[in-house]
Amino acid sequence: MRNEDEYLDRCLASVLGQDYPADRLEVLIYDGLSTDRSREIAGEFVAGRAGWALCENPARIQAAAWNLGIERATGEIVGIMSGHASLGPKYLTAAVETLERTGAEMVGGPVRAESTSPLGAAIALAMSTPYGVGGARFRYTAREEEVDTVFMGVCRRETYQRFRFSEEMVRNQDDELSYRILDAGGRIVCNPRIESSYQVRTSLRGLWHQYFQYGFWKVRVMQEHPAQVRPRQLVPPAFVGALSAGLLLAPMSTRVRRATAAGTGAYAAANVIAAAWVSRGRGGLLVLLPPVFATLHVAYGVGVLAGMVRFRAGWSRSSLETIVRSLIGRARH
Repeated sequence: MRNEDEYLDRCLASVLGQDYPADRLEVLIYDGLSTDRSREIAGEFVAGRAGWALCENPARIQAAAWNLGIERATGEIVGIMSGHASLGPKYLTAAVETLERTGAEMVGGPVRAESTSPLGAAIALAMSTPYGVGGARFRYTAREEEVDTVFMGVCRRETYQRFRFSEEMVRNQDDELSYRILDAGGRIVCNPRIESSYQVRTSLRGLWHQYFQYGFWKVRVMQEHPAQVRPRQLVPPAFVGALSAGLLLAPMSTRVRRATAAGTGAYAAANVIAAAWVSRGRGGLLVLLPPVFATLHVAYGVGVLAGMVRFRAGWSRSSLETIVRSLIGRARH
């Protein structure tokens, strides 16, 4: 956590409310040098509870905190958690059962996005739909299935010790670790009974920053794990690149101007249609959803393009060939 006083009480209360035996639960809270009341709130939960500890994360980033926690943890099974999240009361019981029954290297559940503000509700809804986040099934699947990553993965401790989080990754560190597990032949299972929720950003500016960062750091994940690239990850940067090229070339060609206007209009219409479809019964969100969809898509696409420029030296011919082969293979299936 870092500066999570708005959400931390609910987060830690959900851990305390688990139906898992309390004497078998260890809770390590890592604070990234918060400047709000987060440490005070966490200290109140830790006080007098065996197995609970408040620790410091001087590096501030999540990957560093999770690695410190994995090193210190003594349990056979380890799970990570975000300060913006809260757990359903049977989260741990379902996670342990799924891990033992399936033999998967990692398990988790679909995250339920939540917010109390109207714009936040639109953001939460958009992040829970295929149109908003593509084929990221771990966000909305209603059945147990194998996926490419999960929210807040639960693993055996030796798995997390073998596959440590990359502290280079400011974002997407969980994706990158998941892909290393898949590259090594491991399996990741998403079970809807492993219930949790996540408090989303409540402004378009905050959402833009979040998804720009996701796109920016996704480039490094692609470079490290080209075989795991999915088509959904390339659609937003392709759209943003085509739109940018059209706007640059429009003054020089009537045909380009018409094509750019048609493409932009079609995308805007698609946003409105998708908003009307997913907001059925929630009429107040219809107006808010189109700009939310646009923010998700464009911010991610711009982030990927910026990352390609920033990390351009990290590409190799073999990684690009692997990406092409992987995409062709997925298209055939």
